[in-house]
Amino acid sequence: MKKHILLLMALSGLTVSCSKLDETVYSSIFTTNFYRTASDAEAGIAAAAGSLINLYGFPLVAVSDFAADQAYPRAVVGRNTITLFSYDPYYTAQRNSGRHETEGPQGVWRFSYKGIENANWVIEKVPAIPMDAQRRTEIVAEAYALRALYHWTLTKTFNEIPVKTRASSNEAEALVTKSSRTDIYKQIYSDLDQAVAGLPSYSTSLVKGRPSKEAIQGLYAKIALYNEDWAKASQLAQATISSGKYALMPSALDVFDVDKEDAARVENMWAVEADRVTPSRWLTVMGIAGPRNSSGPDYAKVSYGSWFAYQNFFNSFSPSDKRRQLLDTTYRDVSGKIVPQKDITPVTPKGVLIRKYRDPNSIAEANNCNFPIIRLADVYLVAAEAEARQNGATATAYGYINTVRKRAGLGDLTPGLGKDAFIAAVLQERSWELFAEADRWFDLTRTNTFLTVIPKAVNDVYPTRTPQAKHRYYPIPLEEIQANPKLTQNPGWE
Repeated sequence: MKKHILLLMALSGLTVSCSKLDETVYSSIFTTNFYRTASDAEAGIAAAAGSLINLYGFPLVAVSDFAADQAYPRAVVGRNTITLFSYDPYYTAQRNSGRHETEGPQGVWRFSYKGIENANWVIEKVPAIPMDAQRRTEIVAEAYALRALYHWTLTKTFNEIPVKTRASSNEAEALVTKSSRTDIYKQIYSDLDQAVAGLPSYSTSLVKGRPSKEAIQGLYAKIALYNEDWAKASQLAQATISSGKYALMPSALDVFDVDKEDAARVENMWAVEADRVTPSRWLTVMGIAGPRNSSGPDYAKVSYGSWFAYQNFFNSFSPSDKRRQLLDTTYRDVSGKIVPQKDITPVTPKGVLIRKYRDPNSIAEANNCNFPIIRLADVYLVAAEAEARQNGATATAYGYINTVRKRAGLGDLTPGLGKDAFIAAVLQERSWELFAEADRWFDLTRTNTFLTVIPKAVNDVYPTRTPQAKHRYYPIPLEEIQANPKLTQNPGWE
């Protein structure tokens, strides 16, 4: 029990100084000694949000983008198993290469539940703290938003998962059985309702990294879309758009310009905020996406050349689509020389660089690139799809998708499409707009199109890719099942 309580405290972002291992440790560190002041409340919500850096720093990107049809990793052990669908429930390759938490589903599981545990403590303890009432309400509402986001991340990755709504003071409370999809979304909806009710509307004075009411409405709309709750998705997406609190940046390139991040918050409604100087706030995505051997100064001080876009995905963009400029087939090296595509990487002569995450002023491996959780362009496309799912390709649905296309420099979508063709066009637009944002794999799995799409996403590095029906969801990490007798493995992975 002592070890378990110590583990709980470590996962909650709290530290305890112990002079010896057998010293008596009391779980009242949470209930009595910590959640007493306004600063404790702020520390608690910071700990709950801390898992976002861990999740979006790389595990969620690996889980989604390494498996999908837009981009692929350099074929090193651990990463290539996700692309080739050759992983096992123990994630042996990732574990043997030391990447079992940083680059795969184990990290999604661990960091999501760590965030949930921290959010639960905030929800349970902060309401009793004597402090500014408005700020207290906002902190608790943000904890609800985070708990919803973490549960949604888990369910779209693993399907049925344990729903955790109480903080764990002992081992028995930590071991929870799976919930049905219906019950998972019921809890997520409840948490999001609490969040929307308590969060402030967006203003430029909102502290960066904190979600607004409208941002959570937008996220809520996307989550409802995943739940095939078309009416709710449509209503919430429209409410977010019509609030007038957010707007698309003039150019999609501006959203990912590290020097325009403050201005880009008008579109990037909720993002994982990184900085160059705080180790716990670094994101490694940029270094993975940049040229090999740190040879591209426009990308980063340190980069590895480990993540590229498929040539066919690059070719799918219209030349007039400004978003194609967020990919590149050449780059400028440290001497100022233009490196041609055939020399981008020794892995393939058709390497395509991902330019969404670049910070020329990065410090070593640390960068200042924010990673979107939900942005307004995404909400427009949610609105377009939800409208079409209910009512077909209406003028309203066309208006939403054409707003995104216009910003990209494209003409209006072909008029007169049938319902299915229009929805397919929205999914394609999502692929172009949201590539490399940990989104595409989940679009393919929620629509159950991955079995036909993925086998076509091949190149000379990965000439054959053969997903099976069981790959729609990742297997629950075997070590979690071994630790929790109430857990059962996903179908096909037993």
